[in-house]
Amino acid sequence: MGRGRVELKRIENKINRQVTFSKRRNGLLKKAYELSVLCDAEIALIIFSNRGKLYEFSSSGMTKTLERYQRCCFIPHDNTHERETQSWYLEVIKLNAKYEALQRTQRHLLGEDLGPLNMKELHNLEKQLEGALARARQQKTQIMMEQMDDLRKKERQLGDLNKQLIVKLEAEGQNLETIQGLWSCCGAAATENFPLHLSQTQPMECDLQPVLQIGYHHYVEAERSSAPTGMAGETNFIHGWVI
Repeated sequence: MGRGRVELKRIENKINRQVTFSKRRNGLLKKAYELSVLCDAEIALIIFSNRGKLYEFSSSGMTKTLERYQRCCFIPHDNTHERETQSWYLEVIKLNAKYEALQRTQRHLLGEDLGPLNMKELHNLEKQLEGALARARQQKTQIMMEQMDDLRKKERQLGDLNKQLIVKLEAEGQNLETIQGLWSCCGAAATENFPLHLSQTQPMECDLQPVLQIGYHHYVEAERSSAPTGMAGETNFIHGWVI
């Protein structure tokens, strides 16, 4: 029994609509490829899904086919402004095509939208990812080696500085020992030349000499009574002071 005719209308079920889109899209891309090979035709196919994702096929390059399409559709005029506008329009189309291609490549590298890719394209994508991973690991290893070399240089510098400090400390220690030895020798020599007697067996003997004493002494009544009364004014003697 043959399959019945399918009514062409929008599929309401979201899942069925997505499945049908994937199948028909792959079939359409396959038919375009077969037509370009069998009939030697230049074909450019652009598909946008309802989510805004781009799917395309081009037998001779999308940019080249679009430029050819623009040359065939737009007739050049003598107006310079219109020709300049047309040139800018073609440039915008080229940039949009490149932008979409870059976005598609980025999604493929992130592991997204891999459904339209065939076995050969998936194999090439795998090689690209492996190459990128190898280069990233190589760069990481190189950076780690450079850091290790810097740390070794710093270690050697610190070791040399430590040795210099040790030598300097030993030299200062020797100088300090020399100074202490000189002080010890000088002290021993001084002790031998000038002996110190802590105690004396005989007390020190001193000769008594006349002493001049100036000061106030208590007045004695007996002496004042024995001295004449009028002698004080005559001899200028002040009682209480002894010279």
